[in-house]
Amino acid sequence: MAVSKLLSLTLFITFLCAVNNGRVEATHEIYPQFQSLSAVSVHQLHRTAFHFQPPKNWINDPNAPMYYNGIYHFFYQYNPKGAVWGNIVWAHSVSKDMINWKALEPAIYPSHRFDRKGAWSGSATILPGNKPIILYTGVDPSDRQVQNYAVPANLSDPYLRKWIKPAGLNPVVDPEAGVNASAFRDPTTAWWLSGHWRMVVGSKRNHRGMAYLYRSRDFIHWIKAKHPLHSAPHTGMWECPDFYPVLLSGKQGLDTSVVGKQVKHVLKVSLDVTRYDYYTVGTYLTNEDRYVPDNTSVDGWAGIRYDYGNFYASKTFFDPAKKRRILWGWVNESDTTSDDVRKGWAGIQAIPRIVWLDPSQRQLMQWPIQELETLRGTNVKMNHQMLKTGDHIEVKGISAAQADVDVTFYIPSLDKVEAFNLGWSLTDAQLLCTKKGSKVQGGIGPFGLLALASENLEEYTPVFFRIFKSSQKHIVLLCSDARSSSLKDGLYKPSFAGFVDVDLTDKKLSLRSLIDHSVVESFGAGGKTCITSRVYPTLAVLENAHLYAFNNGTETIIIENLNAWSMKKPLRMN
Repeated sequence: MAVSKLLSLTLFITFLCAVNNGRVEATHEIYPQFQSLSAVSVHQLHRTAFHFQPPKNWINDPNAPMYYNGIYHFFYQYNPKGAVWGNIVWAHSVSKDMINWKALEPAIYPSHRFDRKGAWSGSATILPGNKPIILYTGVDPSDRQVQNYAVPANLSDPYLRKWIKPAGLNPVVDPEAGVNASAFRDPTTAWWLSGHWRMVVGSKRNHRGMAYLYRSRDFIHWIKAKHPLHSAPHTGMWECPDFYPVLLSGKQGLDTSVVGKQVKHVLKVSLDVTRYDYYTVGTYLTNEDRYVPDNTSVDGWAGIRYDYGNFYASKTFFDPAKKRRILWGWVNESDTTSDDVRKGWAGIQAIPRIVWLDPSQRQLMQWPIQELETLRGTNVKMNHQMLKTGDHIEVKGISAAQADVDVTFYIPSLDKVEAFNLGWSLTDAQLLCTKKGSKVQGGIGPFGLLALASENLEEYTPVFFRIFKSSQKHIVLLCSDARSSSLKDGLYKPSFAGFVDVDLTDKKLSLRSLIDHSVVESFGAGGKTCITSRVYPTLAVLENAHLYAFNNGTETIIIENLNAWSMKKPLRMN
């Protein structure tokens, strides 16, 4: 049947069901007629070059990234039969640098009663004796979400190709009375403390987000704690929880089991209601097995996000080889389901990022892994370039559709800063960016980059700063505004934005943007605020894409230094 006819029959079945009606709760829209519709051809126009992306079909959550015996393993949710969610398996790829990847056969797929209706997200833990184990969510024939485990069939295989799910021991965690069995998923990496392993499963109780805590001596027999590790009202389902320690100072990462006075802990949850990732920084009270966010961290919608754009269901892991914590995140599409079916693919992964605690101890910092720089090719520089009101200066000499751009702006004077209106919200940066945009003239800003721009600026994705002044401090806004990114109708084109908690004493602001055909992944102020946008230009594609630095504020801005590189494709990709 032709795709156009299939589209007319699309069933929008959303899993938003109460536990008593016996159906699984999740928010992926289901298109049964497309789930096994394999792409006849794969459209290449907007496919990324250096982001992780399989050759075709649907991907979503990063499941259980891990480092084992010199190899990075990346597992992810994948539909091997189509470009929409469904038929989900745990796809598996391996790498020595997290840039060049080799695809293997799926590690986990529905095959037993305890995962017959789904093998969903989970995590990996390295047990004593250097033995990896995976915990994951299965959906049983009664649509109950249960937690299972899998182990490698052959530890001598460097790629750990085959995984075993012991039928006699799974599931290892059943939702007990009082637990919502249709909203009980995504077990975390486990940590060892006082003779027990501990791990968290995400859930909700009515509208209260829950991080249920479980303990085990042997990793097989788990007992639910009397109280959750943490919970918060009015936040809904907590998907893909992640709990890990960070040092009070420095960029070094820590094993998940580290505790002590020199660390804070981070609890990240993916809010099913908003489809964004939020985290808090706080204290793990080990004697009580409770996590308490600091008073500078807020649970829920008003909290801090890893990324203020297309970024969800993230997962971190500790890399013992380089003593760092690495963050993976799913970057979903912003076009339509019919577009995905036509092009034969949907979803990418963000560039892996290192994460560490900001010196203020109020938030995390993020930065692309250093290995990405091995893909840098042709380089152009710009130094001490003035950007006067209305200037659009092109960055020439690179492949603008496939680039890494790192720029530091200098602000000569902070005297004429636009006042921050008391009616504006300090918790809704996106609303402010929507109101102001990249064209409305301010005092200092908007200034930044125009990525994936057509020659005459019919299309462009601006990534830019605006600076405001309150009675107490400067307020810095970072925007990635997709509204002008494409002439095509029917796309989701939001004006993503986040505030940047930065001291402007040195009058400098930095911006790094990774531009890859249909994604612009940006890091403001050295990684304090990150925004990832999906865009689908019609004119600004391939060699017709341009890159500009711009300033639409009244005050002159100086490009202190700008480095831009064309990015090469990895030697091997999935």
